[in-house]
Amino acid sequence: RRTHLGPKNIADYVVCNPVTERWVVVRATNCSSNASIARLGFDPAVSSHFHVFEFAPAGFAGANRPTIAGATTDIKSVGIYSSQAAVWARRAAWKSPISVRRTSESVFFRGMLHLCTNAGLVIGVGVEGNRRVIRAPMTHSDGDVHNVYLSQGQLHFANKGASEQSIGALEGSNGENWTLKHNVTYLQLLGIEFSSFVWNYDAFVHPEKSVIFIVLNYSASPGTSHQSSTKLMSYTVDSKERRFICDLGSNCRAPYISYVPLFIGILALVLLPG
Repeated sequence: RRTHLGPKNIADYVVCNPVTERWVVVRATNCSSNASIARLGFDPAVSSHFHVFEFAPAGFAGANRPTIAGATTDIKSVGIYSSQAAVWARRAAWKSPISVRRTSESVFFRGMLHLCTNAGLVIGVGVEGNRRVIRAPMTHSDGDVHNVYLSQGQLHFANKGASEQSIGALEGSNGENWTLKHNVTYLQLLGIEFSSFVWNYDAFVHPEKSVIFIVLNYSASPGTSHQSSTKLMSYTVDSKERRFICDLGSNCRAPYISYVPLFIGILALVLLPG
């Protein structure tokens, strides 16, 4: 999370563990003012150290500020902070930019941070600043929404299309092949009452089970008895069971962060969104 202004009037980051309530400040650099996306790279099964990835767009306008239009950004360079060295250890620029939604999920898997592009590709960025491109596991159309998740030890790619939610998993030791795991229609996922609210929900894959969590922003139609609110539901793929969990109220807003509690006394778990 961007927090108080540092000595050069550039907001720093805070990386924290919400369970232990311990946190650490990552000092910003001169390049941080140009960053449009920041993500945390952290795998507690490998190390207690973390990395902060700070992405800057391809173009800048006036006073060295980034040009950002809509919900996407064309990323051209990345700065990488290492908690082990306690410094911004790498800063790399790429020949060609990648277009990323600023609210897109990211997954740190096998030493690389993975994000989705608007073209349906998965981009892996290593801690040395190297970049890897993985083609999408299923066909998609313009306007589809893509995200990546980590579940059952595999990287998953989710595609929200016109008629269904499709999920594929990356297979093999080198992670080159995708296997289509699930195709779920919106009628199955949301039920009759909410199946028309296709573009009003966010989905998250359970880290250990074949379960999809749905955060649905429900806007009631004028003249009805329903009230607008945000609902949390789940869909179990194997049993095809849909379950309402709770009502999050009318003030719940995106982005939503997937979080699994970790109770050991380490600092790095969540980079809070600014």
